[in-house]
Amino acid sequence: MKAERPLKVVFFKTETGNEPVREWLKDLPKEDCKVIGTDILTVQYAWPVGKPLVGNLGDGIWEVRSRLDNRIARTMFVMVDQEIVLLHGFIKKQQKTPPADLDLAKKRKKQYQQNL
Repeated sequence: MKAERPLKVVFFKTETGNEPVREWLKDLPKEDCKVIGTDILTVQYAWPVGKPLVGNLGDGIWEVRSRLDNRIARTMFVMVDQEIVLLHGFIKKQQKTPPADLDLAKKRKKQYQQNL
């Protein structure tokens, strides 16, 4: 059975009800938010997508790779029952994904799956 398009996007919610990716997006300049939103929309309609737009970080975690004017943003997500669950977003400052950012995404993935 083919998935409905666009796929649904869900923001990971902390136990206190915060949505870290939504809050991160709200703090970005409007132009940057628009680029990231367009990239996520592309994933919603075209999943599965490969590089250069989407990279596989292992352990079921993927990243949307957004090119902004003078920097690069990453939005980490997992696929759960044909839904894109946005776990973590950050501005990339080095070549390799920082272990702390990947660990946070893994922790949020585990929390999300426990609450299903």
